Amino acid sequence: MIIREYKKEDEQGWLRCRVLAFLNTSYYDNVLNQKENYTHSSIELVAEINGIIVGLLDVEYEVEEATVCSRGKGLGGMIWHIAVHPDYARQGIGEGLLKVAEKRANELNLNRLEAWTRDDKWVQKWYEKMEFNQVDSYYHLYLEGNEMNNRMTTNIPNLFPVSSFSHYVGNDIEQFNDTTRKHQCVCYEKYFK
Repeated sequence: MIIREYKKEDEQGWLRCRVLAFLNTSYYDNVLNQKENYTHSSIELVAEINGIIVGLLDVEYEVEEATVCSRGKGLGGMIWHIAVHPDYARQGIGEGLLKVAEKRANELNLNRLEAWTRDDKWVQKWYEKMEFNQVDSYYHLYLEGNEMNNRMTTNIPNLFPVSSFSHYVGNDIEQFNDTTRKHQCVCYEKYFK
């Protein structure tokens, strides 16, 4: 396996790897048709085996405090994407990508990494194994059909919302017990020693 910098010609392989990796997670419908470009500087890595992109990790990082990360003190980096192609899972690819990213982050004088994920227990356990700590959370709510009743309205004539993706940051999550699809979105953070 080779871990190297992402190149523009990797885009299709990057997209395929990400889509396949996300299929069996609560992010299954978070499909991209092009790789994101970041506003701030970034560490963009891929893992390659025999010319196939089998893993990826993107970290956008700060050169000015509080411009990328949502919390913490000092300069941090936000892990926007980390994925391993399911045919290559459990071979240490994610850990290898993270180690390279952490080394580069240290060289850039970052003091921490931050990552947000949903309530997939195996993903959360992976972050904890990699010495990240859970530090915050809120909810992603997908409202459709009758779940929209008395929750979403509009004052625009002839506009009829049929679905909604929303962030809920309150404490009364029980009011959404009838919501078919809701996910706790969890923030993990790792400070460097």
